[in-house]
Formats: sequence, C-alpha cells, structure tokens
Amino acid sequence: MAARRIFPGLTLVAAAGLAGCGTLAPDYQRPAAPVAGAFPEAGGTTAPGAVAAADLPWQQFFRDERLKRLVGIALANNRDLRVAVLNIEQARAQYGVQRADLFPTLGVGVSGNRVSTDSGINSTYQAGLAVSSYELDLFGRVRSLNNAALASYLATEEARKAVHIGLIASVANGCLALQADDELLRVTRETLATRAESLKLTQLRFDVGASSQLDLRQAQSLYEAARATHAQLLRQRAQDENALVLLLGQPLPGDLPAALPLSEQAALPELPAGLPSQVLTRRPDVLQAEQQLIAANARIGAARAAFFPQITLTATAGSASSELSGLFKGGSTGWTFAPQLLLPIFDAGRNRANLDSANAGRDIAVAQYEKAVQAAFREVADALAGRATLGEQLAALQAQVKAEQGRVELAELRYRNGAASYLDLLDAQRSLFAAQQSEVQVRALQAQNLVTLYRVLGGGWREADATTAAAPAASAPR
Repeated sequence: MAARRIFPGLTLVAAAGLAGCGTLAPDYQRPAAPVAGAFPEAGGTTAPGAVAAADLPWQQFFRDERLKRLVGIALANNRDLRVAVLNIEQARAQYGVQRADLFPTLGVGVSGNRVSTDSGINSTYQAGLAVSSYELDLFGRVRSLNNAALASYLATEEARKAVHIGLIASVANGCLALQADDELLRVTRETLATRAESLKLTQLRFDVGASSQLDLRQAQSLYEAARATHAQLLRQRAQDENALVLLLGQPLPGDLPAALPLSEQAALPELPAGLPSQVLTRRPDVLQAEQQLIAANARIGAARAAFFPQITLTATAGSASSELSGLFKGGSTGWTFAPQLLLPIFDAGRNRANLDSANAGRDIAVAQYEKAVQAAFREVADALAGRATLGEQLAALQAQVKAEQGRVELAELRYRNGAASYLDLLDAQRSLFAAQQSEVQVRALQAQNLVTLYRVLGGGWREADATTAAAPAASAPR
C-alpha cells in the first residue's frame, strides 16, 4: 500500500519539476518595423485632446442612429464573424489537447499475461493505477509545442478582432454607399425631369419650324443619356443593398430610423494619427501576424529537442497475482516501473529536415509579419492623405456646381433671346449634371475615408462587444 501511494506522487512531482524547465527555442525578439518612423505628412491638424481610434468605441464614433442599429445587427448575425468566433473555440480546444501532454495521464488498468515455458505456464495478473508513455520533457519538446499551440490560439483571437473591426467599417461604408446612391438618384431624377421638359419644348419648336432637327436630336440624346444613367443607378443601388444585407446576415429591418443627411455624415470625431510604433502594434492583423511568428519560433524548439534523448515512463501501481482469483486479496500489492530512453542515431535525415523546415517556417513568418506592418502603414498613410485632400476637393466641387448652375441659367436665357445656340445650353446642362454627380460621390468618399481611417488606426473593438457576436466567445485557456 505504501508503494501504491508513493509511486503516483513521485510521478506528479517529477512532472511538476520538469514543467519549470526551459526550451530550446530561440529567444523571441520582435522584428524591427520595416517602415518610416512617422506617417507621411498629409496636411491637416489634430484637435488637442482627441481620443485615439483604438480607445474610441464605435458607438461614440458614429453619430447616425440608423447606422448604429445596422452595425449592431451585423455583429449579432454576420457569418464571417461567427466563423471567426468558432475558430477561436477550435484553437482553444487544440491548445487544450496539446497542453495535456505536459502532464501524465492516469488511468485504471487491468492486464493479464500468460507465458508458456518448458517448466509450464506462468500467469501474471495486475490491476491498479497506470501511467502510459508519459514523456519526461527534459529538453522542452512538449513545452515548445505547447507554446506554439498557445500562440496559434492567440492569433485566432486577433483574427476575430480584425474581422470584427472590418465588419463595422464595411457596414458603415455600405450604409454610406446606399445614401450616395439615393442622392445620385435624386439628382438624376431632377435632371431627367428637366431634360424631359426641354425635349418637349424643343419638339414643339420643331413642329412650328422654330427649331432645327439637329436641336431636336440633341435634346433627345441628352434625355436618353439621363434615362440610361437612372437605370444604371437603380441597378447599383440594388447591388449595394444586397451587399449590405449579406453583411447584416438578414434583410434590412422595416423600422429603421431615418439616416442623417449625407452632408452631415463626415462630421465625425477627429482622430490623431500617432506614431507607427504606437498605432501598428495595436492593430489586430499585425498582432495576429506576430503571434504566428511566435508559434513558428516555438516550433524550432521542438525540432531541436528531437535531436536529444526522449525519455518516456510507463508504470502501474496496485495489485498483482499469479492467479486471477487472488488479484484483490491481501498481500497482493505490486507495481511495475518501465522507463524507456530513445536516443536517435540514424533517422535518414528526418530530424535535420524537420529543423530546416521549422527554420524556414520562422523566416516565412518574419516576412509575413513585416508585410503586415507595411500594408498597415500604407493603409493609414492613404487614409491620412484622403483626410487631408478630400475636404478641399469637395469644396471645389461645390463651387463648381454653383458656377454651373449660373451657367445653365445664363445659357437658357441667351438661347431664348436668340443670342446663343441650343448646343451651348445642352453643354451647360451636361456639365452641371456631371458636377452634381461628382459632388455627391466625393461627399460620400470623404465620409467613407473617415470610416476607413477609424478602422486602419485600430478602432472598432472593445472586449464588451465580444458578447454581441453570433457565437459565444472562447474563454481564455487556463
């Protein structure tokens, strides 16, 4: 009985002591960011006291209640986000499987053995606690694999955050695209009505001989061009709505609040750009690439450990007897202890190839991390350039629309008084319509660029938002 108590205790103590040993993995150091130390100067200033995008909840960043409602629906129903959450569950379970190898597996075992010899048949029966093939992790092979599994789990956490942030920005940009479609349709319908009236008047003038057939055909061409633009915008709006429905994971609700006018959608909080070293290391996609690099680094430790002896233990402690009927009688206490040491001598280069593969995997992960940093830097720089220039472009287009409206009025007046040709009036109308379309498009682009800037600066994720996902978030491994 004393041996029965002592043996499992010694096994657990040995396991606990070995768990504190190190690994043969290289010391991890974050690669230097292959980007400039500051984002390119793109003009514009940041208001004092502005909150960093990563610290600003999306509920405070957006001011449109309709948009907020749609973002909430998407966070609860979007399938891509659901898959990202379930990937966390899967990675957490895989980490749990790998982590279990750090500890011995205890079970109840019953075995029998009969051996025939010249002197007769010898029988041995055993029953009790058993430890099967527990590896003494002297060189950190199991712990390296455990560290790699943990980093992979954390990478899926960051991937989920990236999907979450991207979903919020996609829904916001989808809503803005729909509003731009509606605004363009309004402008097109007004233009279509004006051109229809102009065609009607030109037809009457042609019927009485006051206008040429060339003027009539030009008026018809302009009217049909507006009709074609109207049909194109109807198709575009339907496609944009379908894209938004896919993001939401359900049809658009019928009780949505009214949206803010497109002209007010760009009135969003000022976001400080900060330094790349501050911004990029808070972006989930960059952190995901770094965790994948950490996992690749840990796998090198496992590959290195394979060159050293591997020690496994198989043991039992309980009752033993030469007869099955006496297995549980008094005085039948017994135990077995069977350590095994395996030192690789010849493996046809398998271990060397595994180490080379692990080193190459680490180098690949470094390149992928550096690419993620560079892509993130480019996205932020592009968004900052847009913030600095789109406002000026919009102001210029607004002035152009005003000028074109005055031009149309003057051209129409001159045409009616016979001082200008009908071609001058048609040209003025075409220019006004094009300027109005450009103004709407740039207004939407300005608002969408601010949403993009919020996303690329790492805004949109809070731990509290994890409860709104379609599937429950994975709990942290213990």
